[in-house]
Amino acid sequence: MSTPYSASGAVPVSYDLGANDTGLRTTKIETFCTPLIGFVRVTAEDGSTGWGQVSTYNSDLTCEILHRQVAPWALGRGMDALEAVLAEIPLREHKYPGTYLRRAMAGLDTAVWDWRGKVAGKPVAALLGGSAGPLRAYASSMRRDITPQQEAERLIRLLDTSGFDAFKVRVGSECGQDRDEWPGRTEEIIPTIRTALGPDTALLVDGNSGFSATRAIEVGKMLEDQGYEHFEEPCPYWELEQTAEVTRTLTMDVAGGEQDYDLQQWKRIIAMRAVDIIQPDILYLGGMARSMELARMGQAADLPCTPHCANLSLVTLFTMHLMRAMPNAGRYLEFSIEGDDYYPWQRDLFRTDPYTVKDGKVQVAEAPGWGIEINPEWLARSNYKCSESP
Repeated sequence: MSTPYSASGAVPVSYDLGANDTGLRTTKIETFCTPLIGFVRVTAEDGSTGWGQVSTYNSDLTCEILHRQVAPWALGRGMDALEAVLAEIPLREHKYPGTYLRRAMAGLDTAVWDWRGKVAGKPVAALLGGSAGPLRAYASSMRRDITPQQEAERLIRLLDTSGFDAFKVRVGSECGQDRDEWPGRTEEIIPTIRTALGPDTALLVDGNSGFSATRAIEVGKMLEDQGYEHFEEPCPYWELEQTAEVTRTLTMDVAGGEQDYDLQQWKRIIAMRAVDIIQPDILYLGGMARSMELARMGQAADLPCTPHCANLSLVTLFTMHLMRAMPNAGRYLEFSIEGDDYYPWQRDLFRTDPYTVKDGKVQVAEAPGWGIEINPEWLARSNYKCSESP
């Protein structure tokens, strides 16, 4: 019988969490956060550590949930029991089934995977059955606040300087209910980007839940005429039937799923073939273990997996390792092209930048674990909290 402890030392209701835990046990879970990003450090009883991250945005709330609803069930458990702990937490916290719990679980999961990699002397990709190596990336624009011509000009610069041969731009307006960011922008940007980048460049778009099925099909036909290959989240993501209608109608690939954290919802998405490409976000879904489980579900349905990773916190590095191990990895890694001017909170997160693009590819290194070190100066400025087992 293993008894979980809370951050305050209070003992919640005791459950039989399994007598098969072996090896070193988790003794400390620490968070270092701002409202936008939160890092997690786990410590085993011998003092060895691993680094992970909760999902970006409202990360201070997510870290609080980690300490209240995740740490009590993980402290005192063996590091090798991660998968069992992740399966148990939603049962023990069954009254709180939402996205925040999964975003918090991801912090524990990714930190333990780093610890495991360091102990084994291998990158996480290798622990998952893959290997280090390169990944073809698409340059992912987040912008709707610049003109199509301005967008084309900056993508051309990236093609020349970083060698990207695949790009994603935004159409419609986020959750826009068929409204465009400004009138006519969608109709303008689709041919503008194709003309600027030429016929051999792979082009993708993201609708961010902006269209009804009828309007999404209209936009999809325009995209097909211009040789685009990927239409992401065309309809409100919670309206699966609308997305499925678009998928059935268009010949180009429809992608989606970044917001979906519930594996039961994913079973429905896959069963109804709502999309052609599944796009989980590792940190929204709950970590690497759950993402590998979903990837296998997609593989069984012959669906490729191109995870969502829309910023240069650790989520893109996690995705790089996952894609080197997934049996059904999609054609590209999403790679945000928005720098510190657009996402100032990304500045100085790491001692050494883990993201280098060469010839349109990024590299998963041979370093153990995630192969990164969080910048100590950033940590010193963050809000700190610790949960420990006695």
